[in-house]
This record gives sequence, C-alpha cells and structure tokens, in this order.
Amino acid sequence: MQTNQRDSIRNTFVVSLVLCIVCSLLVSTAAVALKEVQSENKRIDRQRNIIEVARLVENPRLLKAKDITDLFSNGSIEAKVVDLQTGDYVVDTEIANDLFDERKAAKDEKMNTIIRAAGSGIGIQKREKFTRVYLVKDKQGQLDQVVLPIYGKGLWSTMYGFVALKSDLKTVNGLTYYEHGETPGLGGEVDNPKWKTQWQGKQIWRGDVDDSTLAIGVAKGMPTPDNAAYMVDGLSGASITSRGVENMMKYWFSSDAFGPYLKKLASQKGAPNGSPNG
Repeated sequence: MQTNQRDSIRNTFVVSLVLCIVCSLLVSTAAVALKEVQSENKRIDRQRNIIEVARLVENPRLLKAKDITDLFSNGSIEAKVVDLQTGDYVVDTEIANDLFDERKAAKDEKMNTIIRAAGSGIGIQKREKFTRVYLVKDKQGQLDQVVLPIYGKGLWSTMYGFVALKSDLKTVNGLTYYEHGETPGLGGEVDNPKWKTQWQGKQIWRGDVDDSTLAIGVAKGMPTPDNAAYMVDGLSGASITSRGVENMMKYWFSSDAFGPYLKKLASQKGAPNGSPNG
C-alpha cells in the first residue's frame, strides 16, 4: 500500500518545524510588545504596596494607576537611592535612576556585598550595596514617614516586603509582604491584615537608633509585658516563617543595613528635603 505523500514522515517533520517556528515568533513578538506594559504594571504594583504600607489611603487596591502615579509625581512620595555602607544618598546618575534594579544589583559582583555573619539569619549570602528608599512628605513638605524595602528567607521562599517608619524613625507604621511563596493558612498569614496590623506602633529600638538597643521581633506566642512595645505574636503553626520575619527586621535595621542611613536621617531631619547628605 502506497503512503500518501502528505502523510509522509518528511512532510510531518516539516509541518511540525514550521509550526514551532511560527509559535516561537508569535510568543517572542508578544513578549517584546508587552514588555513595556509589564514593566509599567510592575512599577504601579510596587508603588501601590508603598502606599499601602504607609497607610496613605484606606483602600489602596481601589486606586487607579493615574492616582498612584500622581502621588509619586507631585512630591508626596520621593524615591532616593541609598548607599547602605555610608547611609548617604547616591548622586551617581548611572545608579540613582528609574532603571536601577536592586535584585539585579544583588547578583552583580560589582554592585553587591557579602552579608556578614550577623545577618546570616535572613538566609541570603549577598545583598546589593545600594537600595531605593521612599520618603513620604506631609502637606508642608516635611518628612512624615520613610518606607524601606526588606527581604529574606521564610520556610519555602524569599519574602519581599516594605516597612514604613514614622517620622521619629523608630516607630513602625506598617509592614507588608508583596511577594512570597509561604504555605497558605500558615506562613502565608504574613498577608493577613490582622497580623500586619499588630506591627503598627511597635518600636524598633528601646532607645535611639543603635544596634545595642535593637528590640523589634516576633514572639513565640504572646509577647511578655516587657516586650509588648517591640514584638508581635508569632504566626500559629509557622515558626520558621515567623523566625524569618524577625531575622529580617533585626538584620535590615542593624548597622550592616539601614542603621547608618537612619542615624544620619535622624540627626539631619531638618536638612533640605530631609536628606542625610544635607
């Protein structure tokens, strides 16, 4: 029996190859065409989380993209890149620009630094030398809050979040995690509004900005009366995730991370634009 030429192995291979090429071209074209849209959506989502952690509006999830952009463009929220070693703002335009990516910097040998043993509890070996912070201004243009990015390992994932500090730079106004892969109902409860609300009003230090008085953390169960001003309840059934959150808070507010910046900001809050550089 003669095989139909259209059903030959050669024709089947050719059709499959052409189909693969066409599909690859379509996917590549769509990826390129949507890259700008995806980048814009990512920017808006980051800004929405900053607005949420700073508690600037009651329900930031209902904000339109234009409303979010307006808050960042009218001077209400100012983004700056900080040198974590010195605590100074970066003026190098090759770094301090809208394209600066902290995650890429953390993987770049020229842009990262090894995390010392004191911060090993966050489960990350290297971090970026520079990172972006957000200054929230009041109607008079004075510093009202500062929003700082934090990240570290939970049980299953690297958890990325923001912490908002009030103008005294030692009182937590909000904490949120915008990206993680923790277990729903257990470690995933870092997203629970009730648990996040517990952080509001907690003190980072027992006194001034100083490693020796760093007290913020997550209790094993209920905080004791002596620690109630500094600690929140641990997540039930998620001790490793809870420990990860505490390790993050202790590392990122230590002298190895945001400590130098916050000391300078606290001592020079009266400088123009609230800048540690004066």
